[in-house]
Amino acid sequence: MKTQATARLVLAMLAGLLLAGCPVTGSQEQRQTETLQRYEALVRWSQFDALVDFMHPDWLVDNPISQLDVDRLKQFQVSQYRVRQIVAIEDGSGMDRLVELRLYHVHTARERSVEYVESWRWDEERERWMLHSGLPDVTRSR
Repeated sequence: MKTQATARLVLAMLAGLLLAGCPVTGSQEQRQTETLQRYEALVRWSQFDALVDFMHPDWLVDNPISQLDVDRLKQFQVSQYRVRQIVAIEDGSGMDRLVELRLYHVHTARERSVEYVESWRWDEERERWMLHSGLPDVTRSR
């Protein structure tokens, strides 16, 4: 039984290494899917510090994210991430997603629901999808 678990672990690691070795090429749509999946995974695992890396640098200049904003989010664990609506820009250069987060406050043991809009845009220069909106505002609840 222990041998089977070890064999599965080794196979999973080998598959991960093979995928990691693949070049990051593909269509704009494929990159969009990959970016959104990575972002959603970080939100679901409450890795709020890493979310800033998805934000466009020019947007951050005009809308800096403070440490207080990140620390405020760190008081919560995400219990649900749900995309409620997607509005695509006609030329394919971006989309806005209305997202509902259910957040469990670790100090008060209460859950709250927060809605916010993620504005995603394709950056031709960087050849990647970038966020042009901020972190969820947990001071506003639905």
